[in-house]
Amino acid sequence: MGEIVNQKDSALPTLSNKKLKSLQRKKILRSMKVNILLYLMIFPGVLFFIIFKYLPMGGLIIAFQDYQPYLGIFGSPWAGWKHFIRLFTEPTFFMLLKNTLILFGLELVIFFPIPIIVSLMLNEVKNKHFKSGIQTIIYIPHFMSWVIIVSITFVLLNVDGGIINELLAMMGLEKIGFLTSPNWTRPVYIAQIIWKELGWSTIIYLAAITAVDPQLYEAAEIDGASRLRKTWHVTLPAIRSVIITLLILKIGSTLDLGFEHMYLLLNSLNRSVAEIFDTYIYTAGLKNGQLSFSTAIGLFKGLVGLILVMLSNKLAKKLGEDGVY
Repeated sequence: MGEIVNQKDSALPTLSNKKLKSLQRKKILRSMKVNILLYLMIFPGVLFFIIFKYLPMGGLIIAFQDYQPYLGIFGSPWAGWKHFIRLFTEPTFFMLLKNTLILFGLELVIFFPIPIIVSLMLNEVKNKHFKSGIQTIIYIPHFMSWVIIVSITFVLLNVDGGIINELLAMMGLEKIGFLTSPNWTRPVYIAQIIWKELGWSTIIYLAAITAVDPQLYEAAEIDGASRLRKTWHVTLPAIRSVIITLLILKIGSTLDLGFEHMYLLLNSLNRSVAEIFDTYIYTAGLKNGQLSFSTAIGLFKGLVGLILVMLSNKLAKKLGEDGVY
């Protein structure tokens, strides 16, 4: 009899758990009905990521095959780690890794702090019309394609007829091959990124700055803090979490610098410093038809980015920051 009572008692938590799950499910459905318009608004974005980001991941299997288009994914012969071994043993791998890391390092050291500095400077501008005018001017290049940016650079820096080189010639100086010299490729690359993305990158920091409690500035002013002191001791600590988050995301793109920009700058004279993983994938995959090999390179890039994001996020949390997740 006692065993029967115990069995009944042990069944009660199970029933309560089922009821709890049912109530939670009903609560979620009720919330979805109430916020149906919000879910409909984010639906196109979710659909985009499913179709163009997650479903294509199934094609990564060809990195382990000798993929042949007419045989398809399921008919192509298995190759194992063949393409990864080739990637790590080819002499070009170290050139690609070196060029990619140097360009990323330049972006991180030179470009990353500039939007923070500019947003802090814009925050100190009191004239609204002047401030909005400056913002508009630096925002415009973001909406131009890299083709336009590089074309304008070509007009400015070309040896034959370029405005900058013509001015140098008028001053009796020697013309400089900005677009062909390996020594100038990286400075031109970084300058173009600053020109195009500076304004857009400041939007996030300016939005974070507007969320700072004005009472903090008032308290600092009462304590006799100058504008520079308020910026250093109030504004920067307040937006530190945003800076850390963007830094973690930036670190995740260490090997993913983007194809279009560098491909437009790439030529036979500067290839030794301008060839990166993204341009090499295009050359090997589309031009030479080595689809499995180029997929292996892309998978390697993605895994490195994932590992770096996880490590940098873990480090940020150990230092007391929120991190990305």
